[in-house]
Amino acid sequence: MPAYVRPITFDPKSYVVQCCLMIAQDLLESLVCPECKKALAYRQNPESLKCGQCHRAYAVKDDIPIMLVDEAKVES
Repeated sequence: MPAYVRPITFDPKSYVVQCCLMIAQDLLESLVCPECKKALAYRQNPESLKCGQCHRAYAVKDDIPIMLVDEAKVES
């Protein structure tokens, strides 16, 4: 495993996924779903931020999360 890759870990107290993100960890911790204001989980494939409450997935394009409710996909 290359030195710059860290394994994915999950902190159940803060519901934040930590791994080798292009999104800064402090930014990820402060982002919430714009629709329901709940914490988001980072997904690598496809790269997105998903809300566990309303099931919206916000795409990440060029390392920038697209936090627009109208552009989010509702997933089950």
